[in-house]
Amino acid sequence: MGPSGSGKSTLMNILGCLDTPTKGQYILNGTDVSKMEDDRLAEIRNKEIGFVFQTFNLLPRYTALENVTLPLIYAGVPRHEREDHAVKTLDLVGLGDRMTHKPNELSGGQRQRVAIARALINRPEILLADEPTGNLDPHNAMEIMGLLEKINRRGTTVIVVTHSHEIVDMMKKRVITIDRGMVIRD
Repeated sequence: MGPSGSGKSTLMNILGCLDTPTKGQYILNGTDVSKMEDDRLAEIRNKEIGFVFQTFNLLPRYTALENVTLPLIYAGVPRHEREDHAVKTLDLVGLGDRMTHKPNELSGGQRQRVAIARALINRPEILLADEPTGNLDPHNAMEIMGLLEKINRRGTTVIVVTHSHEIVDMMKKRVITIDRGMVIRD
């Protein structure tokens, strides 16, 4: 948590192996990822870390099912396994009945659920959510946060970046406040 420009997204990008720290170390599961090559970082991002963004980042020409299967294609999973797993994951997020719909045929909350399903498809240990409710109305925002809480209860570490006190009050597991690149409260 922290104000705009405080370093929340930068920290998220480092945790997600999208950026490397300029100094220090980042140890993930006993491995110093701050010194890894790009190919190995891409493998870690695909298998160990799921990403949910405020803007959904769905491909408009693809159905919900096709959007969710994309990470599995990159992981080399056979087609029949991809579709079966994607169907189960879409069911998990409550969209089993919307699999054939394209993003423009879905509400904002449904699009975010597709994005969450895509982030979960490779069963990551960590789910990073950068302002996952920023483009949603209050009702859909609470539904998405309830879904993230459910995912956390199932054993996935969920890290949410927000400046919303309502979201913080809902999650309440651990709140780290950042300002000007520094942790000011934990």
